[in-house]
Amino acid sequence: MSTLLGHHHISMLVKDAKETDQFYKNVLGLRRVKVTVNQDDPSMYHLFYGDKTGSPGTGLTFFEMPSIGRTHRGTNAISRIGLMVPSEESLQYWKERFEQLNVYHGSITTYARRQALKFEDPDGLQLVLMVADGEEMTHWESVEASPVPEAHQIRGMGTIEITVRNSEKFKRTLTEIMGYQEVYSEYPDTLFETNKADSYGQILVKHLDGPDERPGRGSVHHLALRVSEESELTYWDEQANANHFASSGLVDRYYFKSLYFRESNGILFEIATDKPGFTVDQSSEHLGEELVLPPFLEDRRDEIESNLAPLD
Repeated sequence: MSTLLGHHHISMLVKDAKETDQFYKNVLGLRRVKVTVNQDDPSMYHLFYGDKTGSPGTGLTFFEMPSIGRTHRGTNAISRIGLMVPSEESLQYWKERFEQLNVYHGSITTYARRQALKFEDPDGLQLVLMVADGEEMTHWESVEASPVPEAHQIRGMGTIEITVRNSEKFKRTLTEIMGYQEVYSEYPDTLFETNKADSYGQILVKHLDGPDERPGRGSVHHLALRVSEESELTYWDEQANANHFASSGLVDRYYFKSLYFRESNGILFEIATDKPGFTVDQSSEHLGEELVLPPFLEDRRDEIESNLAPLD
């Protein structure tokens, strides 16, 4: 048996890496902790943002695809990303900040039974700031160079909304296979959390009929969930195969070990280890300052760099 510890990171598709970089650093105040490439297609950037060291549970990652079209919204997709902030005062700070910086946003409202503020990034990715309800994100470290005051900085990933057509089957996958517990159900929404009772591991399942989403800029590629040890990946590979979910088997991503599986609605999950983390090839002081490559791509550095437009 293996226990999922909550969210690890979440990965999105974007059209312009430089535009994305400016938004997540200069508007949201996150730290760029890694500039690397898609290990399966090194012609595209893979950018990582989070807290001071990109701690598990704080990671937002982006694949740049310059020729990508727009997203056609639909069902069977990861449809909104929650980000946690410390207080209701923080929401007011962010609303004023979004107004000053012309970020598309709504009014302060309630989402997943929390005070919240919905907004979108330049690619139309749907996000929501959510107030922590007394929880402490013990592994979060503040970003010293952030333009956002520490008292209002984003603490990490909050509730992840997943919209599916066969919601009952998806709920059984969460509870019977992945060990989540139901928190509440108010049709069309059902909220789940990990059996570690970690609110920063919550998933909001939303039932929606209709055509599947056609991914494009601003769509979510996959949600990664945390495990503590590499040995646990074998368990999840066995679980995926036993339930006829297509599994990648063990993959070495250099900064963590992981595996991917796609459940029956088409939602792609990754199970990822906490270690070794992003300081394996850069010091904490210099994270995200230059392009780094995993060892197996280092001999292709000149070729790879020639295909990438500079970020800074």
